[in-house]
Amino acid sequence: MLHKTRGIVLRVVKYGETSVIASIFTELFGIQSYIVNGARSAKPKAAKGNLIQPGNILEMVVYHHEQKNLQRISEYKLGYIYTGLHFSVVKNTVALYMIELLQRCLKQPEQQEELYYLAEHTLQLLDGSEPAVAANLPLHFTLKLAEMMGFRLNGRYSEYTPYLDLQEGTFVDLPPHHINHLDDVNSELTDMLFHCPQLAALGRISMSKDRRRKLLYAYLDFLKLHLPDFTELQSPSILHEILDA
Repeated sequence: MLHKTRGIVLRVVKYGETSVIASIFTELFGIQSYIVNGARSAKPKAAKGNLIQPGNILEMVVYHHEQKNLQRISEYKLGYIYTGLHFSVVKNTVALYMIELLQRCLKQPEQQEELYYLAEHTLQLLDGSEPAVAANLPLHFTLKLAEMMGFRLNGRYSEYTPYLDLQEGTFVDLPPHHINHLDDVNSELTDMLFHCPQLAALGRISMSKDRRRKLLYAYLDFLKLHLPDFTELQSPSILHEILDA
């Protein structure tokens, strides 16, 4: 049966002489693998295969069979045309971090509409964002992705609850008796990032590059605590080098 769905390309690998297999996070079916025949052919129509690149947002018509691990795409086109992301090393690196994080977290091919809309909206905002917004976007996206995966931060930072316990995901009154917690300054910043009312306002949350780096690794540790099969990412070290953040 044919279905119309949007999707974010996460990974592309060569298959045979002219085809590719693309891992795509779809609006309707979650993460799926699609074979795209002729995407690498010398024929002129194969130039369309260039649209299947990590980070691209597609509108697709797909064949979907629940019992199959490899699906097929009938038609596809860009669902959003980037105007700045592909021309900015900083924005492109942030996008690659988001894509790698999604790959690490999405294991089962099940519909996750809210997470899909978060990822698509964040990529679109990143495309036209200012540098200060782009620098804080990985932090915000990581926290929100954790929430969509079922690991929401409970409570709020206050003078009475100034510490964030990462094991429990809760703001508490005293430092926990384990290392997986944030101090008062980092806890307050985390609360601001998580509850930021609009993505464009992320640029108003000021912090040093060293603090931003430590927070990102703390948030990734938070995911490791709650996702047993969560593995190390390669992109954060590149991200910090490119952002100088």
